[in-house]
Amino acid sequence: MTTGADIIAGKLHAAGCRHAFGIPGGEVLALMQALDQAGLDFVLVKHENAGGFMAEGGWHADGAPGVLLATLGPGAANAINVVANAWQDRVPLIFLTGCVDQAEAESYTHQVFDHQQMLRPIVKASFSARLGALDVVMEKALAIALDGQPGPVHIDVPIKVAETVTEEPWSTNFRSTPVASSPIAGSDLDTALELFAKAERPIAIAGVDAVNENVSVEITEFCRKFRIPLVTSYKGKGLLDENHELALGGAGLSPKADGHLLPLINQSDCILLLGYDPIEMRVNWRNPWAIDAKVVEITPVLRTHGMHNVAATLRSAVKPTLQKLDEVRAPDALSWSGGEPLGVRRDLEEAFKPEASGWGPGTAFHTLRDVMPPSTVATADSGAHRILVSQIWRCPRPRQMLQSSALCTMGCAVPLAMGHRIVEGNSPVIAFVGDAGLEMCLGELSTLRDLKIPVIICVLVDTSLALIELKQRGSQRPNVGVDFGETDFPAVASAYGGHGVWIDNAEDLKTEAEHALKRDGFTLLACRIPRRAYDGAF
Repeated sequence: MTTGADIIAGKLHAAGCRHAFGIPGGEVLALMQALDQAGLDFVLVKHENAGGFMAEGGWHADGAPGVLLATLGPGAANAINVVANAWQDRVPLIFLTGCVDQAEAESYTHQVFDHQQMLRPIVKASFSARLGALDVVMEKALAIALDGQPGPVHIDVPIKVAETVTEEPWSTNFRSTPVASSPIAGSDLDTALELFAKAERPIAIAGVDAVNENVSVEITEFCRKFRIPLVTSYKGKGLLDENHELALGGAGLSPKADGHLLPLINQSDCILLLGYDPIEMRVNWRNPWAIDAKVVEITPVLRTHGMHNVAATLRSAVKPTLQKLDEVRAPDALSWSGGEPLGVRRDLEEAFKPEASGWGPGTAFHTLRDVMPPSTVATADSGAHRILVSQIWRCPRPRQMLQSSALCTMGCAVPLAMGHRIVEGNSPVIAFVGDAGLEMCLGELSTLRDLKIPVIICVLVDTSLALIELKQRGSQRPNVGVDFGETDFPAVASAYGGHGVWIDNAEDLKTEAEHALKRDGFTLLACRIPRRAYDGAF
């Protein structure tokens, strides 16, 4: 006997999903049972927002769409932030919500409102599950979530649809369609090939679409062959091993980094945009080059952002277009004969070196990068610390620094780290978070306790919303609503069954991080840093 919920769960399993995250309610009990029976481990969280970020962390680990389950009304409403994040940060998320049956909704209003109307502005699609069409709906939902720029898809599941036994035929398979398009012949392709063939100072900028296309190997080979320096967005970190001399690191939010990178980009006579989505970038990446700059954009989707001009647009996957460009340029062609990219790399290293005082957030990040293995997956919450750690932390491979870099929401780092560790199970994970951001999701420390997974949390404690306070001072406004008291985070960690310790210097941080790597449970490293420690840092 097959219920509607069984079909929904079976299709998710067919798409590779092995975990679901959320908080149950009476309206989703059949769905929970079906997910479990289909082979998806259900992970109970303390807030739907955290559950969605855990689902994203899992997607980065195994490539299957994330699954978030919420009950009707407040459960669905709680997830708005993480669904919006999936929309802006290009995350394939299947969001299942329970709802009362349509006839019942006409005369019963307790906790009832239109989930679909609420969610439509921030999802790629919203469906209401119907018996007799569940296979079709799930095929559509999964295909839409994964197609082009990935994103969230919502499925509202009435109680009767989930619980009713049905003889509806359905397939236990799901086959996604890979992106393999080549650039279309025409004037734009001709322009792009000519610009690249003749360029003496080519540079590349890559972003989230290149990450989602899994073309790190191709970009690495291309950049190395032609000696092309690579700048990435924060999500693109690691597309080229950031220890390589051609890697100029992540960009997007640091004025200090921009001060070195943008002048170099404007010296280029061929700027290649490789799956680069400027949704991650701050305001001075709006029109960052002249209107007549020689810019070639390779994009799988229509770009309507208006952030910059290009000379040629190639609607294509990155890989086949790089193959076309490869054919027209000699391997020994001149590339930055003056060595300018290497100079910029050295300048960036100097700009983001550890504090001269011997302690501060920069020193903490450098210390932890030295201690943590190359396979480490780092996550970063929004705040001043994220901008600095994104400039310092070097990633050998893609998806080794996870963050909300389009929506830039707080409260994401710890659940992202948890989700990755749950699904992948091997790589060390470390979450960088500010004190206010950690307090947004302290309840998930109990989830960490119950899951018994070795997540390391580095919290920067300065009892202030440091980035906002910095902006207040920068705009000559009074200090209002940004300061708060100090929480005893090590005591909180201990109360939740983990290990916590105060850190006030680099030596203790190194020692405690080494111990944390050997611990079975979670570790909270509470790094006290001075007030205004980020002044001039990024």
